[in-house]
Amino acid sequence: MYEKILVATDGSPLSKTAVNSAISLAALCQAELVVIKVVPQYPQSYFEGGLALQATEVGRIEQQWAEEGQAVVDEVKKDAELKGVTTLAVTVKSDIVSDAIISTAKKHHCDLIVMASHGRKGVKRLLLGSETQQVLTHSHIPVLVLR
Repeated sequence: MYEKILVATDGSPLSKTAVNSAISLAALCQAELVVIKVVPQYPQSYFEGGLALQATEVGRIEQQWAEEGQAVVDEVKKDAELKGVTTLAVTVKSDIVSDAIISTAKKHHCDLIVMASHGRKGVKRLLLGSETQQVLTHSHIPVLVLR
């Protein structure tokens, strides 16, 4: 059925539901699992004229975020491999989460993307948007959304 499944996680309880389902589906299909965590870049433009940080401090913060992101995907990889699922753990640095997810799925030839719903409703959803909605709208790869 599926040979390679990408699951996106941010480490939140809602995304853990998607991760657990993706691991189970990968085990059932004997598919490889690609776990992705998108790590943001430091938002320097938000602080222009207000708070000036040195480049070394920005680099340290971005390194910390990258290490925390890697820890999230490594934990998922460990859990998946305990269930016999071959897993690739990937972190991608990007400010556009949906594009990073879609491009990673294409790069690794995934035939399914698994994600959690955003968890926002009403006006917040309209104002803040949804990465899941963006992936659903722009991906040519099937997307399974879990709540």
